[in-house]
Amino acid sequence: MMRLRDSIFGALFLVSFCCMPVSAQSKFTVGTASAAPGEKSAGALEVPAGVDASTSIPIVVVNGAKPGKVLALVSGAHGTEYVSIIAIEKLIAALDPAQVTGTVILVPLINIQSFEQKVPHVNPVDNKSMNRFYPGKADGTQTERASYLITKEIVDRCDYLIDYHGGDLDESLRPYAYWGPTGREAQDRTSKEMVLAFGLDHIIIWRERPTDPAATRYLDNTASIRGKPSIVVEAGHAGTVESDDVALLVNGTLSTMRALRMLPGEPHTIENPVWIEKLVDVLAEGPGIWYPLVKRGAYVSAGMKLGTITDYVGKVIAEPRAPVSGIVLHVNAVPSLKKGDNIADLGVPAAHAP
Repeated sequence: MMRLRDSIFGALFLVSFCCMPVSAQSKFTVGTASAAPGEKSAGALEVPAGVDASTSIPIVVVNGAKPGKVLALVSGAHGTEYVSIIAIEKLIAALDPAQVTGTVILVPLINIQSFEQKVPHVNPVDNKSMNRFYPGKADGTQTERASYLITKEIVDRCDYLIDYHGGDLDESLRPYAYWGPTGREAQDRTSKEMVLAFGLDHIIIWRERPTDPAATRYLDNTASIRGKPSIVVEAGHAGTVESDDVALLVNGTLSTMRALRMLPGEPHTIENPVWIEKLVDVLAEGPGIWYPLVKRGAYVSAGMKLGTITDYVGKVIAEPRAPVSGIVLHVNAVPSLKKGDNIADLGVPAAHAP
């Protein structure tokens, strides 16, 4: 079977020839992808070699027939969060430049090495998460150099940004979004409009985030610190690619683009989402075999047993319990545990909508 990476680059190659350029002066270029008004073009963001190997990040630019704002859609920082990657692939095919107002930058897969080697959470080249080292370093490791170029070529040139994630190979996750208020009224109003238009019915209010522009850590936070309304969306669980999860991300993106007046039509704005005001991680205290008793999306009360951990000959060594009452946003999806692994992530609903 042909590997998905080959399919990605094959599709991007064909995309780049779908339309003829209109005006060289009006082109929008990211990396080697360059599109004139009414054109869809593919290329790559080339991360040069440094203290470790180079890498090439696929890019598509959809330059709408009508001028407007720039929206960045970025996925694949964790290369085994497959639903988010496939959703961007479908959006590459679905977006018609003739219908778009403004420009859309689509990045389907940042972490090629994670994807190809099926390594969750980190870039196996330098063992760093590709969503923890923004705004990056020009002379750092591969993850830091990639983050630096993404900040320079995409974040600094967009007006809005959506960062796509989902349940990694070991995470059984229910869909949700993040909204990170900044205290800037106009920016927060727009980002809130974006997250409501996206339509995921659970939204985490992400207040405790880095504020130092030189150490923003996360992609969406990097954009937010620079004044760009941004959200994070998550769907997909435990390495699966189910059509309902993909549809949540594809349809949510199109609805958000309508809210931003980048596509014709009206958004399907969610009216009464569950707002989450606090996240609580339940971590493994040591290695063992995990037997869960709860599923993603379940409501649990404080003190409720989440599952059992045994040693390698079946002796019960721990029975983790919920430290708070809340929603199981994700639960460890595989039996393997080591010290510090996230057993479950619990969301505490807010008393009032923000």
